[in-house]
Parts: sequence; structure tokens; C-alpha cells
Amino acid sequence: MTYRHEWKHEINRSDMITLRHRLQAVALPDEHAANGTYRIRSLYFDNFSDKALREKIDGVNNREKFRIRYYDQDTSLIHLEKKSKRNGLGTKETAVVTKDEVQMLLDGDYIWMRDSSDALVRELYYKMTTQLLRPKTIVDYVREPYIYAAGNVRVTIDYDIRTGLLCTDFLNPECITIPAGNAPIILEVKWDSYLPDIIRDAVQLNSRRPCAFSKYAACRIYG
Repeated sequence: MTYRHEWKHEINRSDMITLRHRLQAVALPDEHAANGTYRIRSLYFDNFSDKALREKIDGVNNREKFRIRYYDQDTSLIHLEKKSKRNGLGTKETAVVTKDEVQMLLDGDYIWMRDSSDALVRELYYKMTTQLLRPKTIVDYVREPYIYAAGNVRVTIDYDIRTGLLCTDFLNPECITIPAGNAPIILEVKWDSYLPDIIRDAVQLNSRRPCAFSKYAACRIYG
């Protein structure tokens, strides 16, 4: 399991325009992003005591969270993801789940997960039964991604962050979402063992410092 470095910065629209011009000059757009962006819809899991939310807010050193997500309203490919943080570094495990499987989960039928051939699906089942994890809220946003091969660098600009409040109708494209309060634009920089100077220089902005912003926490602003 590979843990990666990650920086997050809260930026404004002027910063975004500046960064876009810089990154287009030194990095490549993600080939999966039609017209340079894609929209992400995620459904995050938490328990009745908001374990994932509290651990994030409290800055717990070793923590994890589960979510399912798809891109550009295309439910033909849905991923279950587990994101883990340890000593400031992050890693992500992924499994493919079908639309029918997700619908069963949303309907409260998750016994199928117990016998899944995928270890990550079985792990979520175990934690749904022992920690009482349940689908909590939808998080929508637009992502503008760039890649740089050296260092396995991925730079993303995320904006228009929207919350489904307590709605978990994840597969319904008509599900209403609203802006997540006054959520900023988020610059994220992820890399493996080293960050090349050309990218380090490109993402430098005066008066911007790394932060611990969480889209999930922002989308729980109303409950």
C-alpha cells in the first residue's frame, strides 16, 4: 500500500485563473476529463456518532472514510473507495461496484456484501455491522485535473462544492443539491516520494498555506 503526500489550499477565483494558466504550460490535462473538467458525485458513509466527521475535525492522526462515487452522471462505472490518513500521508483503496449493488445498499440490503469476492466490499460490510456505518450525505463538485509524470504528481482544482444535505438518493440525477455554505475553491497537490520543482513553483501563491479542508465536513454544514 503506497502512501502519498498531499497539500490542500483554499483559493479564490483569481488564484484559479492564475493556476490554470501555469499548469496548462507545464502539466498535462487528465485524459478522462472531457473539455478539461468532470463532475464528481460521492456518497459518504458515517455512523450515528459521526465518527468520520469527528476524526477529521479533531485531526485524528490515523483515520479512514468510505465513499462511493461516479463521474459525469455515468452510473455504468461506480467505485467504492476507502481513504486512509496516517502521519499526514494518504492512500486510497478502490473496488468496482455495480449500479444494482449500490441500489441494494441504498435500500438497506447489504447482506450481499458479506460474500463479495472483493476484500474492500467485505470490509465495508464488516464496518456497517460493527460500527454501524451508513450512507450519510451526497457531495457534488467540479474537478479540473492535471498530471505530471515525474513524481506521479496529480494537481486538481475543485469548485462548485454542493451538498445533498441528508439526501442519499445517490443514483438519482435529479437529486437536489445546494451550495455547501461558502465553500472555497480547493487546490490539491498529490505526489509520491518527491514533488518536482517545476510543479512546486507553478502552484505557489502568495499568502496561501496548506490547510486541512474536507469536502465531506463542508457538506455537513447543515446537519
